[in-house]
Amino acid sequence: MRLLVTGANGQVGWELARSLMPLGEVVALDRGACDLSRPEKLGEVVARVAPDVIVNAAAYTAVDRAETEEPLAITINGEAPGELARAARSAGALLVHYSTDYVFDGTKDGAYTEDDPVAPLNAYGRTKLAGEQAIAAAGCDHLILRTTWVYAARGGNFVRTMLRLGAEREALRVVADQHGAPTWARNIADATAHIVALAQRERREGRFASGIFNLTSRGESSWHGFAEAIFEEARRLPCGASLKVAAVEPIPATAYPTPAARPANSRLAADRLAARFGLTLPHWRDALRRCLEDLPAP
Repeated sequence: MRLLVTGANGQVGWELARSLMPLGEVVALDRGACDLSRPEKLGEVVARVAPDVIVNAAAYTAVDRAETEEPLAITINGEAPGELARAARSAGALLVHYSTDYVFDGTKDGAYTEDDPVAPLNAYGRTKLAGEQAIAAAGCDHLILRTTWVYAARGGNFVRTMLRLGAEREALRVVADQHGAPTWARNIADATAHIVALAQRERREGRFASGIFNLTSRGESSWHGFAEAIFEEARRLPCGASLKVAAVEPIPATAYPTPAARPANSRLAADRLAARFGLTLPHWRDALRRCLEDLPAP
């Protein structure tokens, strides 16, 4: 099996190169070799690689900047996935694509299922929803995996930002009225490998069905609770040696205004994933501990 991974230098893409390796030959391409801001070139890339599976881990993820760069974001998050899907259909390949809780408005009381009505609050969410719709319209075999609050030991993310700020300041203020499930990029990549293996078996046996699946850690937290957990776990490890933060004040989102509105509820129910693929991700707190163990001392 040959697997094409886009966004090779991103948080999930970097982990995918390792997780997918047992399945076959992994061709992991960074932006220089596979630029989603130029969708018209993607068909050529897919034709050259001739993959059995395409895993699209590339995306425009600057949520606040998307408010003023929506045309670029829609090109990368909306048009490019559609082009990849059309190329996958021509190649007879499976397309795996990552989406986001931001396709929802966050007003539901409980966890969102895959069938709940979508209503993005911001440009980023609109562009990711456009990508989902473009893939479905293309008619290729596909799996769309919606996830939340992604972090890793590398790249720009909430965990690394908190560790940096916690080493610089004695007090921090963190939003406490937005809730979701922090999800480790390595868990996403490992789960993707499992999903791809089973999906390819389904395809060989003629029983595959395309669809959307929520892929997120077990449990839930606020950003404030996430921050407190980061500091608590890090203090036991070398990565927390320089921490001097002593207080983390919970604040409402209204006290920390951002260009892009965020959903108050980002909780996703993963029952459909468990039923189809027999897969449940670890609790977010356990995954956080393992991620922090990968970080060196500052």
